[in-house]
Amino acid sequence: MTTTPRRRPATAIALALAGVGVLLAGCGAELESDDDIQSVTVPRCGEEVEYTTPQRAVVYEGGSADKLFALGLTEHVHGYVMPPANPPVEESPWAAEYAQVEFLSDDLLNRELVVDAQADFVVAGWNSGFSDQRGITPAILDGLGIQSFMHTESCFNYPGFPENVTPFDGLYTDLERLGRIFGVEDTTAEVVAGFKERVAEVEDQAPAGDPPPVFLYDSGTDQPFTAGSQVPPNDIIRLAGGENIFGDLDARWTQVGWEAVVEAQPEVIIILDYGDQPAEDKIEFLRTSPVTAELPAVKADRFFVLDYNEGISSPRNIDGLEKFAAYLREHYS
Repeated sequence: MTTTPRRRPATAIALALAGVGVLLAGCGAELESDDDIQSVTVPRCGEEVEYTTPQRAVVYEGGSADKLFALGLTEHVHGYVMPPANPPVEESPWAAEYAQVEFLSDDLLNRELVVDAQADFVVAGWNSGFSDQRGITPAILDGLGIQSFMHTESCFNYPGFPENVTPFDGLYTDLERLGRIFGVEDTTAEVVAGFKERVAEVEDQAPAGDPPPVFLYDSGTDQPFTAGSQVPPNDIIRLAGGENIFGDLDARWTQVGWEAVVEAQPEVIIILDYGDQPAEDKIEFLRTSPVTAELPAVKADRFFVLDYNEGISSPRNIDGLEKFAAYLREHYS
C-alpha cells in the first residue's frame, strides 16, 4: 500500500481562528499559536501528513475520545462511535464531556457513518477501527478529503508505514501529536508530564524480588486470546512489577494455546472486562476448566479485573497501571 501526504486547504472556520485563541472544553486548553495551527505536518504512523485544525472530529471507542477529552478538545469533537464491547460512557472519568458530543453509532466504524457525520477528522486504531476489509482506511479517507489519525500503538503492523514503540510511549506520542494538530502543545506537555510522574511513582513502589508471572485473559475457551508485547497491558504488567507470560510475543492481541499458559504457571491472572463477556463468567470458566483449575493464580484466587478502556490505548492506561500496581503490592510486598 502506498499513499502520499495529503495537502488539504484550510477551511473557512480554520482561517477565522488564525487571529484568535479559542477556549476549549474539558480542562480549558487554548489554541496556542496564531501562526502555526492552520497547517502542521505530523506523523500518522510512519507517514508524514499535513493537517489543518479539525473542527468536526469523529472518534472510535473510548480510547480515542478520551485522548481528545484529556487535552481539553471537547469542542472539536462532533461525535463518537462506541461498539457494545465498550463500558457505558457514564462510567468514564470524562462522562461530562461525552454528554456534550453526539453519540453516532454502536456499530463498527464505517465510511458511510463518517461521511454522513461530515467529519473532517477521524481517530481510531489500525485494525481496531480502520480496516481494509470494511473499506475504511486512512488512504480511503484521504481520497474523500477527510483527515485521519491512528493510535501509534496500533501502527505495529500498519502496511507501508509501520511504527514500533512501547505501548505507553505510544500513548505519550499520540497526545503530543494531537497537541500539535490542534495547537495545544503547552496543555499537552502538562498532561503528559503528569502521566509520566504517576508512572514513575508506580515504578518506585514496585515489589522487590522476582516479578510474578502474569497472564492476561481476554477471552476464548478452546484457545485463549491474550496480550502480546505491543498492547498496553504488557506495559501495565511490566511497570507494576510483574512479568507478562506472553511478553516475548512480538504481537498485539493474539491467540495462544492453553499448553503455553499451563507451562508458564502464572501467579496472577488479569481479566479484561468488557461487553457481553463479564469478568465473573471468565473467572468461573478458569476455576472450573480442568486445564486451568490447578494454575497457581486460580488456586490462590489471584484475579485482577482490568476495565476495557484501561487495557486499550487510552489515558486510562495510567489508572489501570496504578490499580494493578496496588494489587501486586498487596500480594507481593
